[in-house]
Amino acid sequence: MKTISAFLASYSLVAVVMAQTPTVPSPDVQIKAAILAAPADKRDAATVYGYSAKNEFVVLRKGTNELICLADDPAQKGLSVSCYHRDLDLFMERGRILKKEGKKPAEILAIREQETKDKKLIMPTHPSTLFSYTAKDENYDVATGDVKDGYLRYVVYIPYATAESTGLPLKPEAPGMPWIMDPGTHRAHIMINPPVSTTAAHH
Repeated sequence: MKTISAFLASYSLVAVVMAQTPTVPSPDVQIKAAILAAPADKRDAATVYGYSAKNEFVVLRKGTNELICLADDPAQKGLSVSCYHRDLDLFMERGRILKKEGKKPAEILAIREQETKDKKLIMPTHPSTLFSYTAKDENYDVATGDVKDGYLRYVVYIPYATAESTGLPLKPEAPGMPWIMDPGTHRAHIMINPPVSTTAAHH
């Protein structure tokens, strides 16, 4: 009886582990979906980061232009990919490390802010763009990388910019209107969120 109970307990544990282990799409599928965030003329030459079969964060493809694209995290629901200027890579990498350590968004902001002031973290001195592309779980085919009804938005990082230095408002007053977020900090950035209907056909 004890043997049967032990077996069932062991089987249940294996089942739970398997249920919690995400299915990682093939590198080709990850790349196909990741570069949807990039402008069409920059997709083929972009570097792509993604996940190995063991769910390890790796370089899936080395590119030759200025963009780095992030594949979708298989552990999260829905599709969320992005592409950003390579000069933002140190900033992004630091954020990933701190998140993995269990730091909360406010803590990550404070740590990177201090590290930037201490010259430990170097931010680009020029405006640098990030493109973010998302879709609901049911609209993303993990087997093929096909996406429908996705949403594309834009972020332009301008470290330490303010509403006064840019003339931008602190919140949008119309759909698609640019506005500035986190003004006066190392991660000050312009947000541009187009109306959903205008980016749904993006592919």
